[in-house]
Amino acid sequence: MQPASPEPPRRGLRHGFEAFSFRDFRRFQLARMAAILGAEAQAVAVAWQVYSITHRAIDLGYTGLALFLPGLIFLLPAGHAADRFDRRHVILLCYALQVFCTAELLMLARANTNNLMEIYAVLFAIGTGRAFSGPASSALIPHLVPEEHFVNAVTWGGATYQLAKITGPALGGLLFTIPLTHFVPQTRLEGAGIVYAFTLGTLACYLALVSTLHVRPGRMEHRDLSLKVLLAGFHYVRRAPLLLGGFSLDLFVVLLGGAVALMPIFAHDLLHQGPRGLGMLRAAPAVGAVMMSLVMARFPLRRRAGKWLFMAVAVFAVFTIVFGLSRSLWLSLVSLAIAGAADAISVIIRGSMVQLATPPAMRGRVSAVNSLFIGASNELGEFESGVTAQWWGAVRATVAGGVLALVVTGLWSVLFPQLHEADELTSESLREQMPAEEVLLDL
Repeated sequence: MQPASPEPPRRGLRHGFEAFSFRDFRRFQLARMAAILGAEAQAVAVAWQVYSITHRAIDLGYTGLALFLPGLIFLLPAGHAADRFDRRHVILLCYALQVFCTAELLMLARANTNNLMEIYAVLFAIGTGRAFSGPASSALIPHLVPEEHFVNAVTWGGATYQLAKITGPALGGLLFTIPLTHFVPQTRLEGAGIVYAFTLGTLACYLALVSTLHVRPGRMEHRDLSLKVLLAGFHYVRRAPLLLGGFSLDLFVVLLGGAVALMPIFAHDLLHQGPRGLGMLRAAPAVGAVMMSLVMARFPLRRRAGKWLFMAVAVFAVFTIVFGLSRSLWLSLVSLAIAGAADAISVIIRGSMVQLATPPAMRGRVSAVNSLFIGASNELGEFESGVTAQWWGAVRATVAGGVLALVVTGLWSVLFPQLHEADELTSESLREQMPAEEVLLDL
């Protein structure tokens, strides 16, 4: 692992905050918080803008598709770029593209466009930037802190993400309703335009902070570009049961047990709540995840990481079933919060395994493969939930999904014993189960 930062760590921080003793990590997390806040607020504005043009739900689905497709199309070059070039430079270039795209959204909002294709084209470009920045960002984190504090860094990274996911949509909705033109008529900003201007500000903060990082990872992959080099991440994961088991476990459990897409049905038809209740349901998993992240930062996992992973996934499945059967708003909120807390444990363990078990030269391509599994589980999970709910109803679909997620959890513990028996979250311990060095060189 590369040195964390040329600057010595800050002294005197409390136990559980070790990762924040390093300047580059502090700045990178602050940058991530700003960028995620802006992206979540922007997503609210885009959705409202698109729906106000056509009033068709399918057009909202196309916004997600426009953002998702680039991750699938550019999966291989994105992973290769993260290993071939300085990861910091890749990130800066991608977010410079985000600035251009958000500025274009702002111009379209000010022009009161009714052309959805223009909006979708911009979203596709935003998705392209995210496709390349995602693997580079994930692979950069091990360079920001020493290995002994890496799990702490992953834990706080998850907490940062969830906090921004909670705050961003609410902030976007609030900004959308500010009548700025009443106070400053010459701005010509209102509704979505105000949100896009805010997002431009968060992106500027991100670029400013990341550009001041001291870390310089440099080039990791020195071989010439070839199909073999591009596909090395897939080959490595295929030969590493620890990673393949973790990636596929998350894919199938979230694919089967995710109930996010059905929350409007539960809120309106079963719990008899309005938009406020729906908002509470959407926020509950993130609240649980943040609370669990704070606990794990203070009391990190030391041993038996694999067993904790499978227990967390099983708890997620069980409380998905409880949510499906609940007819009480508070029981539903508690169930979702516990499921979110369990998911946070899973995310921290798997995120640590991906980076610590993978050699530095392969982290970008392996992270790209991981992004594909995560994206597929989230996007296809919403589609699967919608289809099964159409066939069986929301309750049966959710309960059946939770039961099948439990079945997958038990089956995977047998099919991938290396994952179940994983112990310490350290590169030394995890790489004992990884492909031999001569196999890696052959990739």
